[in-house]
Amino acid sequence: MFDGLITSGYDVAELAVDAFTLFFIGLVFYLRREDRREGYPLEVDTSDEQENHGAVWLPEPKKFLLEDGRTIEAPSHKREGRTFAMERLSIWPGSPYEPTGNPLVDGVGPAAYAEREDVPDRGFGGHNKIVPMSNLDDFFVVASDPDPRGMAVIGADGNRAGTVSDLWVDHGEQLIRYLEVTLEAGGKVLLPMPFATVKGGQRQVKVRAILASQFEQVPQVKTPGEVTRREEDAICAYYAGGLLYATPQRAEPVL
Repeated sequence: MFDGLITSGYDVAELAVDAFTLFFIGLVFYLRREDRREGYPLEVDTSDEQENHGAVWLPEPKKFLLEDGRTIEAPSHKREGRTFAMERLSIWPGSPYEPTGNPLVDGVGPAAYAEREDVPDRGFGGHNKIVPMSNLDDFFVVASDPDPRGMAVIGADGNRAGTVSDLWVDHGEQLIRYLEVTLEAGGKVLLPMPFATVKGGQRQVKVRAILASQFEQVPQVKTPGEVTRREEDAICAYYAGGLLYATPQRAEPVL
């Protein structure tokens, strides 16, 4: 009868454990290479040189077929082409930077964002996922919730920035992504819903992130009724940066 022994000191159970261990080590190695297809190779913090990851840890370029028929190659070794209005406070690696311009517009600190593809986020069928509700017939605000349209938009300084003129909804998630704000000074901008607090009883939408006067510099969309992935990141980053840079006092220590 077979008793599981392969040799006098090695059996099938030990073989199974060793095989699983080798498989797990190989899996970790494979996954650590694959997660370097985006964002790598890294750059040296104190210079513009790329870090040397060697020939083992960085995977060979692979082509990916996208839904719209285009192909991309990753890793692409594409370098960041933007320059930023900021300066290092020290020469050592990891040193913080100090903004030298308007950090909300310059994309510095919490206002930073990645340059994603400058195309709209599309769902199944190729339609844009995020569109104004005024262009849709099958979306509406339920009667039990306050409808922000027509409400005044109030900045962090308590001043009126404009009026909500439309709602931009997400087809896939069936929720409001942005409020379209018609500014007092003219023009329209998008306000991400997470940065808005709707006060139905007061007929106001309050925004703590930025001042009323700073709405005029919110990044614009290049095509009316359409927002691209890159534009989304730039818009959201602008409001996020305001939580630190909207006023000089916010950038100072609490104590």
